[in-house]
Amino acid sequence: MKKTAIIFGTTTGNTEKAAALIAESIGKENVTILNVSGLSADDIKEFEFLILGTSTWGYGDIQDDWETFLPALKKNDLSGRTVALFGLGDSSSYNETFTDGMGILYEELTGTGAAFSGFCETGGYDFSASKAVVNGKFVGLPLDEDNESEKTKNRIAAWIDSMKEELGIKVLS
Repeated sequence: MKKTAIIFGTTTGNTEKAAALIAESIGKENVTILNVSGLSADDIKEFEFLILGTSTWGYGDIQDDWETFLPALKKNDLSGRTVALFGLGDSSSYNETFTDGMGILYEELTGTGAAFSGFCETGGYDFSASKAVVNGKFVGLPLDEDNESEKTKNRIAAWIDSMKEELGIKVLS
């Protein structure tokens, strides 16, 4: 298995909870979980596979802690690394900016040499627009803890399962 880090930014704890569930699905012993707050680009140099998570705030903004780390991450050559994204949003109250934060991560990291993995179909989600939809698919795993928390575990398990061969992950759930 590739040396893997799950890096998240959180304000209310939902993204941290999702990161922990992703780690459980992969196997906690196989990943390192890092909060993006206070993280430097040097802290992640050893990892081949980066799972990056953010929530969407306001009218389509990225979670605050990513504002500092993302420019530093963009300066790195991510060639030879795989990046998978997950994003949290509110598809009911903010259906026109659903998981835009995840879309911002994708936009900002395109051109860094990273290989992206974990694209998801849009079916099964109720939203009207999202920066996280490119070529008809989500650029990562969208989660809605505000309205569909009962679907989170199954969505995570299916997402990790879709990447297991490529990443050498033995799925536990």
